[in-house]
This record gives sequence, structure tokens and C-alpha cells, in this order.
Amino acid sequence: MSKIKENNELLKVGKVLPVMEMFYSIQGEGYMTGKASWFIRIGGCDIGCKWCDVKESWNAQFHNLIKVEEIINKIKYYNPSKSVVITGGEPLMYNLDYLCQMLKNEETKIHLETSGSYKLSGTYDWVCLSPKACKKPKDELLLMADELKIIIEQPDDFLWAEKNRKKVKEKCLLYLQPEWRNSEKMLPLIIEHVKKNPKWMISLQSHKYMNIP
Repeated sequence: MSKIKENNELLKVGKVLPVMEMFYSIQGEGYMTGKASWFIRIGGCDIGCKWCDVKESWNAQFHNLIKVEEIINKIKYYNPSKSVVITGGEPLMYNLDYLCQMLKNEETKIHLETSGSYKLSGTYDWVCLSPKACKKPKDELLLMADELKIIIEQPDDFLWAEKNRKKVKEKCLLYLQPEWRNSEKMLPLIIEHVKKNPKWMISLQSHKYMNIP
């Protein structure tokens, strides 16, 4: 079997993944803000938000395929928090069953950040859903979300936020987050929206204010 074919087979079952980067830092957004976590950023995304701050993650071919066992070994050595955030790109483009199984063997809390546009794989302690209008989320992800985080770039995004709010479970936490480059304009509108609709809360990219990755 050729190396390319072998890698494709391993990728299909999730035993290797195109990892852009892994690092230990502080969660800067949403419900887990301020929590120390190990981040696994998986390459590959076909949504292409124009305001994405990690556009280099979009093309999975730019990132090396890493064996899940190697990922786990690094986490065991460098991650005292026992908390892992799987993000992207769009991580659910891949089968994450094996990665999550191996993380659970290490008694790790697993948090997923996803647009919800792909079928769910893996098991999680917390699912942060940030749906995008250009590729709508699947119903199963809306129902599984522990946290709904809507990025507000323009006033029309409030309509998208309310549309998705009606589809998540009652206990799902609701966050509106200003798009970073447009935050000065959008934040006052978000504040007023939350005051009128107090089920929502405000999320800020606090890691950028603290100058941490």
C-alpha cells in the first residue's frame, strides 16, 4: 500500500488528523472564558468567513497529518489542566471518534468548537456551536449545543441569532460576540439587544485584549 493511500485510510477512520497547531493557553471566548486548556486546531474549512482570524487553517493540505497517539502524548506531557478544546478550521470535517476515545482514556474534559455544518463524530463534555448562514448547521448539532455563540458583524446578524436561538435546547447558553474588526460599531448594538433580550449574554475575545494566543 502506498504511503498516500495508507494516510487516506488512517484519515478516514480518524487515526491521523491534519493538525495546524497545538498549544496550551487560556480560553478567551464564551462560557469557558478564563479557563486554561490545551487547544487542538485542526486544518480544513469550507465555510470561508471573510473575517476569520485563522484563514491559514482553511486548506488542510498545508498541514501535516499527525497520529492521534502523538497528539495524546503531547497533551499528557504539556497539559496540566485536563481540559482540551478541539477547534479549527471546521473539526467535524473529520472522524473524531478515535481522538475523543483516546482523550477520554486520559480522563480529559473535551470541548468542541464547531459551525455545526457537518455530522457529529466524537463525544464531548461541552459543545460550542457557532453557526454560519452561508452553510447552515445540522439539526442534531443545534439540539446538542451547550452554548450558542453568534458572531455579530452587521445588524442583520441579529436575525440569524434569533433564528438559531429558537432551535437550540432550553438550557443552551446564548452568546452574542462582536466581530473583532467591527466591534466598536457592533458592541453598542449588542449591548442594547441583550438588554432587551436578557436570555442572551455578551462574549468578547478576551484573549486578544490580554495579548495571548
